[in-house]
Amino acid sequence: MLITTLLLAAMAPAPTAAVDTTRAAFTKCVRDHMKKSLEAKMEEAEYELALKAECSTERDAFRKAVIALGRSGGDSEKVATEDADMQVEDYHANFTEKFKDYKANNSLPGE
Repeated sequence: MLITTLLLAAMAPAPTAAVDTTRAAFTKCVRDHMKKSLEAKMEEAEYELALKAECSTERDAFRKAVIALGRSGGDSEKVATEDADMQVEDYHANFTEKFKDYKANNSLPGE
């Protein structure tokens, strides 16, 4: 029984790996959405509103992974949740700024 428990624990994904994987999926989704929005000539205000509605599955997975990482490191639920929310908001702010820059330069992000 002890050996089975140790094997299962070893096979479980590390919280850091889960954050890395979900972060990559979230940023890819947001980047794809930004490119589509630029191609559609979306206005900045419309993009800001649409961004928060897009990629909800990827955003939620990333947020949960960040919370799990924080909790595994000893953070309280409140602190881990605040950190996760702050990271999501940072991505939204960064991609909004990138959108504005690309729009101002009439260019698209590279692949």
